[in-house]
Amino acid sequence: MLVDGKWIGPIFDQHLHLDRNNRFLDAVSDFSKSGGTAIMLVHKPEFSRSLPTDRQGYEKVYSETISMAEEIRRNFDLEVGVALGPHPVAWETQIANLGLKKSTELHLEAVSLALEHIDSGTANCLGEVGRPHYPVAEEVWEEANEMLLEVLSMASSAKTSVQLHVEDNDDVTCHELSQLCRSAGLPLDRAIRHYAPPNVSAEFTHGLSATVNVGKGSIATLTETANRAISPWGMETDFLDDKNRPGAVLGPKTVPKRTQELASSLLSSGWKESKVESLLQNIHSDWPESLYGL
Repeated sequence: MLVDGKWIGPIFDQHLHLDRNNRFLDAVSDFSKSGGTAIMLVHKPEFSRSLPTDRQGYEKVYSETISMAEEIRRNFDLEVGVALGPHPVAWETQIANLGLKKSTELHLEAVSLALEHIDSGTANCLGEVGRPHYPVAEEVWEEANEMLLEVLSMASSAKTSVQLHVEDNDDVTCHELSQLCRSAGLPLDRAIRHYAPPNVSAEFTHGLSATVNVGKGSIATLTETANRAISPWGMETDFLDDKNRPGAVLGPKTVPKRTQELASSLLSSGWKESKVESLLQNIHSDWPESLYGL
């Protein structure tokens, strides 16, 4: 609910990474003390160390993510969801050593393993999967899209939601993804564009869900487009917990801060208090529950 214009209720960061070798629990503490109540902990690839080369390697790194989630639950009064999946940049990176075919086979095996964890209840979402966000050779791009179609088909069969790492080509990206989802039989709202632009209107998202990267300037666009949304959306930082990349993405205090800014902005633009409360409840509780079972 809103009290004197301030949101007193759930606040969910739907996409962040943590690392035991970096801030880890200190970062969670920042989030919690700022008013945060729930996080989606997303598997973080070890690009600076080594990437898994077989199923056993993926089981090891997935288990570490699950273990961190359990430790957070023990130390904080937070809801903690887990997203597991092989990162598309890991797939593209490993082509050099494994070859295109073997890198794809490993990627799909890692997806299958993640889906097993979701089925058993140790994870809540497949992610982040997708395709490279930077230019690649035409052969690699074609394979990336064929592989993504297979991943979405697997998610459809498993009846799970998917957080997607993709390039930023505005609504063209959403349109292409919506076509892939239809071909795969995955309901559009189960496909979640991670690191999404703040335009949540139906004409931009094409029916996909979104976790919006709530950087500077995002609140104005959210305020402008929220009335035209037809699918779930939420907020994220994509916090990396990487001491070698300070400031590369948003800090753990950001989602609580932007939530209050959004409440103020919507009220100032003429939204009724009850409508703002309903939207914030959807963003931080009802929609995540529908997508992740949290």
